[in-house]
Amino acid sequence: MSDSKKGGAYGGAPSGDTDFRKTWDLDEYAAKAKEREAKEKEEAKARYEAKLAGKKYYKPLTGDETYTSARRNVIDLTQQVGKTQLVPAGAGVGKRGRGAGFYCEACDLTFKDNKQFVEHLNTPQHLLNTGQTTEVKRATAEEVHQRIEYFIRRREELEKEKQTSLHERLQLREEEAEKEAEERRKKRKEENERKKAKREEESKVKMEYGDDVRIEGEHDEDDMMAQMGFTGFGTSKK
Repeated sequence: MSDSKKGGAYGGAPSGDTDFRKTWDLDEYAAKAKEREAKEKEEAKARYEAKLAGKKYYKPLTGDETYTSARRNVIDLTQQVGKTQLVPAGAGVGKRGRGAGFYCEACDLTFKDNKQFVEHLNTPQHLLNTGQTTEVKRATAEEVHQRIEYFIRRREELEKEKQTSLHERLQLREEEAEKEAEERRKKRKEENERKKAKREEESKVKMEYGDDVRIEGEHDEDDMMAQMGFTGFGTSKK
């Protein structure tokens, strides 16, 4: 008679139909849930007390925050221009959650215009959520001297760059003016040569055919006066 308890395929303990599922430590997750509930109750109490005192509630400091400093990165407010964005159905109500507009991931808030978004970046709520305090580090005397020396050096460098750029601009302007003058001289020379060649051609024609030949444009005024009936403005007395 065969044994009813069969071993596994590799000689181990027999496996069941649900052995592939992950097992969870119920006691560990129960402790985490209890800790989370305690924090939520404490936060709700702090919010209520702040409301009674007429103040706004801010998340308590953990001790790992840094001093507030100036932003080093440039905020690109045009990156969403011309793009289509999919948002949840109820995203248009209120600021909480991701919606259509400028979204702050640290605070889980959405703002409809860039002015509100930039103002929010400087609020204590955003600073605390990003790990910064609302205080600025007090500079020492040595740091102040170093900063002053830096600005002095920077001003001297800008003055040098300004002088160099001014000299380059003046030199470039002189070169452009010289090119323009050369172009005008060239055009004037070509015009003079063309007029000279035309006069020489007219003189040559007159020498060959005499004064009876009509040069184009030479007697236009006399012809017009003759057509109008004016033969001259002189007196008839002799």
